[in-house]
Amino acid sequence: MSETNAQFDSAIALCRELFEKKLNDYGPSWRIMRPQSVTDQIFIKANRIRSLEIKGTSKVDEGIYSEFTAIVNYGIIGLIQLSLGFADTIDITNDKALSLYDTFAAQAKELMCAKNHDYDEAWRSMRISSYTDLILTKIYRTKQIESHDGKTLVSEGIEANYTDMINYALFALIKMQTSAKVIL
Repeated sequence: MSETNAQFDSAIALCRELFEKKLNDYGPSWRIMRPQSVTDQIFIKANRIRSLEIKGTSKVDEGIYSEFTAIVNYGIIGLIQLSLGFADTIDITNDKALSLYDTFAAQAKELMCAKNHDYDEAWRSMRISSYTDLILTKIYRTKQIESHDGKTLVSEGIEANYTDMINYALFALIKMQTSAKVIL
């Protein structure tokens, strides 16, 4: 499990580094996004991954690795938006955005550790394409919950689905980093 913790930390650090660079370029402009828009943005990324997995080629100079990174970052943005609510203007500093990023990344890691204990790291035996399908499933579940104004009868809520998407994307990044077929 210590190997998984180190790999998780390495993968999330790369995602955070990109998040921070984009904050420097754009600021937290995503604060105006409603949660449904964040969900749709994650859908676009996951759908592109699936398309590339099926077609085997890309006509845009961005690979699957960068799309999984984007899913992690948009998932954390989604959790921030659910926590703070969306804004009509940029209402937080870059430092506050990074602090919130770290908070939600730590929560995702905590959930990953708990599930890894219970599932005995089954994710290591899964195919990356399965993570893609699971992320898409979580997106469709999230869209359904959003259409019910966030209310569920017996199911996990939007936050749990975003967190699962983050962790599945991180598992894919870890597997890609440790395999001979790294697609950066």
